[in-house]
Amino acid sequence: MSDINCIIIEDEPLAVKILVDYISQVPFLRLQGTFKDAVLGTDYLRHHTTDLIFLDIHLPKIKGMAFLKMLTHPPAVIITTAYHQYAVEGFNLNVTDYLLKPFDFERFLVAVTKVNTGVRSRQPDRIPQASASGNNEAKDYIFVMVQKKNVKLLFSEIVYIESQREYVKIVTTQKEYLSKMSTHEIEALLPLRLFKRVHRSFIVSISKIDAYTADMIEVNGTTLPIGRGYRDGIGNW
Repeated sequence: MSDINCIIIEDEPLAVKILVDYISQVPFLRLQGTFKDAVLGTDYLRHHTTDLIFLDIHLPKIKGMAFLKMLTHPPAVIITTAYHQYAVEGFNLNVTDYLLKPFDFERFLVAVTKVNTGVRSRQPDRIPQASASGNNEAKDYIFVMVQKKNVKLLFSEIVYIESQREYVKIVTTQKEYLSKMSTHEIEALLPLRLFKRVHRSFIVSISKIDAYTADMIEVNGTTLPIGRGYRDGIGNW
């Protein structure tokens, strides 16, 4: 999975602090810099490329929407603002998502997962920067929202993940957790070398696999079904 390079253009220190904290919890995001106005952001983009901009609307000097219209080939953009009335204009400018302040980590994760899917589809031959830098490889955990708390889960302790409507059940060697997100969203946070989707509703830890057939898989003593559309990839780990 490729890293997504991102920058923040935001003049409120508390909003910047929250975004920096959220970004640090997502393994595929790599923060390149923060800028308090669009002029500084524009100057940075003259000499650097990025995959994603977190953009406030009410900025000093140049407003966020005006800045966005100035970009000839804009990267993905997630608007972060307290003002809902700009949503239509934002989506007309093809922004990826529109986050109304205050937004929680769960909502943030939904937005950046959209970007992750888009970047991967636009750049299928891009060499993941994590392979060069080791940033993703160095992380052995993720944070997920459980009962309004961000809970740290070690990859080595996750056994399997099961979809339960708008929630996922994360079964670890220690206990089980329920988090309000989809299997697609949590799959985007997991390293492909360690986890395998075997069914529309199940993702398993490869290291916890005990046995498998064409129809089922045993993971740490639990039997799970293998979906028809996932059988071709079984055994290729």
